[in-house]
Amino acid sequence: MSTSIKKIGVLTSGGDAPGMNAALRAVVRTAAYHNVGCVGIYQGYQGLIDNKVKVMNARSVNNIINKGGTILKSARCLEFRTKEGRKIAFENLQKQGIEALVIIGGDGSFTGALIFQSEFNIPVIGIPGTIDNDIFGTSHTIGFDTALNTVIDAIDKIRDTAISHNRLFFVEVMGRDAGHIALNTGIGAGAEEVLIPEEDMGLDRLLESLKRSEKSGKSSSIVVVAEGDKTGKNVFEIAEYVEKNLPYYDVRVSVLGHMQRGGSPSCFDRVLASRMGVYAVEALLDGQSNMMVGMQGGEMILSPLEKAIKGKSEINKDLIRVSDILTI
Repeated sequence: MSTSIKKIGVLTSGGDAPGMNAALRAVVRTAAYHNVGCVGIYQGYQGLIDNKVKVMNARSVNNIINKGGTILKSARCLEFRTKEGRKIAFENLQKQGIEALVIIGGDGSFTGALIFQSEFNIPVIGIPGTIDNDIFGTSHTIGFDTALNTVIDAIDKIRDTAISHNRLFFVEVMGRDAGHIALNTGIGAGAEEVLIPEEDMGLDRLLESLKRSEKSGKSSSIVVVAEGDKTGKNVFEIAEYVEKNLPYYDVRVSVLGHMQRGGSPSCFDRVLASRMGVYAVEALLDGQSNMMVGMQGGEMILSPLEKAIKGKSEINKDLIRVSDILTI
């Protein structure tokens, strides 16, 4: 390793995601493996300002790889958005002897990390943890796979009711700016339609699709809707419009909400988080900074944090084509 870093800090920030604890475990144990001190920072950037830290060793992270959420907790921190707040945070890092940071979070967390590094020249490496999978520079973010499995399980149960009562269900899933969850789970659950922000289907086209489904003999239907979809103002408006124009449908709405964030991480997310945690620490020890760990083609890569923030994760066009074909 090319640097003389003796102690790193690690924090989780933004929305929690299954696998964050697995990433934390990997960071702490990789630091221990390389004889580097590690400090856990509680409640994200707020913890930097409040000096809420705890020295962690390999045994500090026993039995957390299977736990959802984050044992370090997360919090919004308006004070960190100010120069004065960031100065307090840096002074606390100096007091603790922390020489570098690993940030586990999303684009908002990475934005804060970049600003902090530019002002105080402390090395930072980002690990993408968000169920939305909307970070540029990685094919998968930590928590995405687990969220897909959670949604699939919920939709499978909803379909049982839809079939029993000949109902049309609109199922809203997370995805304010990206439709990765909706598109993948829509295909995986055999939904009749998928509505995502990247593809404005329009209400009239949705009606035509549902009419075709009814004429083809389908007595029940599932429509998966990303929360950021532009077809209507919200999923309830869409449902009301369909019910008014297609009165033969018994329409229901199910909003899955924050249940998608919780739960024990899948094996895929545990392995991904573990690989990213190891890679993040070793990148710091190799002298890297302002980079994000990602995965492309099954391999770990580093991308500039600025690109991760400003870049746009692309929806898989082939999945859209597959969805269109299979909703016949």
